[in-house]
Amino acid sequence: MLGPSGRAGAEGGLSMLVLDQVTAGYHRRSLRAGRERTTVVHEVDLRVEAGEIVALVGESGCGKSTLARMVVGLHRPFSGQVRLDGADVHRLRAGERRTFRREVQMIFQDPFLPLSPRLPVGRAVAEPLEIHRVGSRASRRCRVAELLELVGLGNDLTDRLPRDLSGGQRQRVAIARALAVEPRLLICDEPVTALDVSVQAKVLNLLRDLCESLGLACLFIAHDLAVVCQLADRVAVMYLGRIIEQAPTTLLTGHPRHPYTQALLAAVPRLAAGRPVPPPLPGEPAAPGTGLTGCAFQPRCARREPRCLRERPQLDPISPQHLVACHVPAPARMLATPSRRAP
Repeated sequence: MLGPSGRAGAEGGLSMLVLDQVTAGYHRRSLRAGRERTTVVHEVDLRVEAGEIVALVGESGCGKSTLARMVVGLHRPFSGQVRLDGADVHRLRAGERRTFRREVQMIFQDPFLPLSPRLPVGRAVAEPLEIHRVGSRASRRCRVAELLELVGLGNDLTDRLPRDLSGGQRQRVAIARALAVEPRLLICDEPVTALDVSVQAKVLNLLRDLCESLGLACLFIAHDLAVVCQLADRVAVMYLGRIIEQAPTTLLTGHPRHPYTQALLAAVPRLAAGRPVPPPLPGEPAAPGTGLTGCAFQPRCARREPRCLRERPQLDPISPQHLVACHVPAPARMLATPSRRAP
């Protein structure tokens, strides 16, 4: 059985990506206390196997994007390690870091972010190839045409500027740009949040098909469980900087055991006539860095016990593939599972 940190892969080897007891946050200056540290990610254990799509789900502000930035080397953890193929990504030498930047690519929520407003689409997609000195000018033009076709865009967009494209087209260009240097791991930070629902479905299907056909691993970050059910092989649910439940997608959506995961699933819209609307969770999440004793979810939990106020639950297995951090996990019961594929 795999431990929570995923130090061993599915066949006993190293997992491609491992987050091992990672704690991170930000420093800020205060007139009273000088330099203060705010922790937003707490002792996170997570793994992504080669060719696997893992979704990280949670409310805004729970630390998902900070974690994503650590994986690509843009933010250093306070403690713990982020390892790719066993190597700490924050201790790589110059040559190793250059290779790492080709192997791990990030797709952002805002499709404008990686695209210069002054660069035509063809130049934007070719830019990573130029930076990493891949191929000749002629071979790069051919590669750009292949990439645009791969993401479902015509070669006639090569000379158009990002402002001339729709949101879905811009996100496809951003995906083509990320794929240009043939990465092994994609980090997707809410890449469909800014898109219309119909466009979301197309982009999700595109990402799933690309990961399957190219053998890519993917860490997909979202706040909507309905979105990741269409895409992910495994889901980790985060609350206030900690992973509180983790399981294969069908197991987690069919048998959620943490009350927060159950609330997220109950909030997924369904078309069933007369379906009762679940009551919203009481209260609001505490601010990042708030020192809470015991379980961080206990102020909003209807099942809390005295122990929940005193002791923080650990992320422990309740079955070979299902990890839960809860003193009183709900009994397993089958729920209606959202579709794994978008229409």
